[in-house]
Amino acid sequence: MTGHAVPLPGVPMPLRRPRLRAASALAVCLTALAPTTAGATTAPPGDRTLQRQLDEFVHRSGGPPGAIAVLRTEHGTRVVRAGAADLRTGRSPGPDDHMRIASTAKAFSGAVALTLVDHHTLRLDDTLGKRLPRLPAAWRSVTLRQLLNHTSGLPDYSRSDGFVNELRADPHHHFDSRRLLDYIADEPLLFKPGTQYRYSNSDNIAVALMAEAATRTPYEDLLRELVYAPLQLHSTSLPQGYRMPVPYLHGYDVSSPASPEDVSEVIGMSGVWASGGIVSTPADMTRFIRGYAGGRLYAKSVVEQQRKWVGGASEPAGPGRNSAGLALFRYETRCGVVLGHTGNTLGYTQLIAATPDGRRSLTFSVTAQITQSSDAELLGKMRAIEENFVCALLHGKNR
Repeated sequence: MTGHAVPLPGVPMPLRRPRLRAASALAVCLTALAPTTAGATTAPPGDRTLQRQLDEFVHRSGGPPGAIAVLRTEHGTRVVRAGAADLRTGRSPGPDDHMRIASTAKAFSGAVALTLVDHHTLRLDDTLGKRLPRLPAAWRSVTLRQLLNHTSGLPDYSRSDGFVNELRADPHHHFDSRRLLDYIADEPLLFKPGTQYRYSNSDNIAVALMAEAATRTPYEDLLRELVYAPLQLHSTSLPQGYRMPVPYLHGYDVSSPASPEDVSEVIGMSGVWASGGIVSTPADMTRFIRGYAGGRLYAKSVVEQQRKWVGGASEPAGPGRNSAGLALFRYETRCGVVLGHTGNTLGYTQLIAATPDGRRSLTFSVTAQITQSSDAELLGKMRAIEENFVCALLHGKNR
């Protein structure tokens, strides 16, 4: 397919099936990751240190071809970038480049659901049995609250043999996004709801379906009305297909460091939908996390419910010590606390975070999928760099 391999300048590549290593990576896109320990330094880094660390990160063997960080405070915006948005042209990453935001899209489904809770259209104690009676009876007692903080016990549809086999056979396969839970309909809950934390992509599919059932409105329309419009997100969308809007950060498979493979358009988004299908930009994600983490979308009483923390790391683990709230994670770093979400998918790894008042924020995006299973050392290095950026953010080192 065009853009799947790195083409020669000006020479389009013919349509073809994805290479084996890209197809083999599909199942990794949505798997759960364990936290690693981030490195520590004694003082917050300055601008030149941040730039040097990001440059070294993208130039190390197996590192992402490109990276961009947007730091925003009351005093302005600082953009730190390294590497290329597109290896074919060498263009630098920019804050208006589109990108796959991976599991940070789960924060968007949380924003929709919690806004509906604020409107008294949904309740956190509403159950799947009440809102989605077509789902298996064994799941009936699972609540919206448990879906949002990943204590539901729902099996992960993205790990099911049926889903994985269909995706590997045709990464552009058009799934019925509203029937993704059918892949696990014959499976029991993994544990009694509310007794354990286990990150599952099924949770946010169910959240979106509950929102649709309560409002009789498509999830995509709810996103536009309840999230994009109030936070002024003009370059954010939830596509069904695999094409990327231009300009965009090209995502790469770097499993062969000498020949990174462009995988930006390998996967269609219908199979991840509310769990990770949104396309946005660093600029829009900055506006989103400032409003979302800062509690601008709903009343203080809902914010308080959202910030009841349980054990568990985001995927991949974010900087410092992680704990989970309702579609939001707390990252306790050596320099202070930020709230946000992470995500990874084929070609991309993301962190969005902001102070609890939303006044300071960090959007950190790299153009390769970095996971515990693929490269634990690289993930640990990235978390250490993310923590340094958080320290610079909290200490105002972004002038």
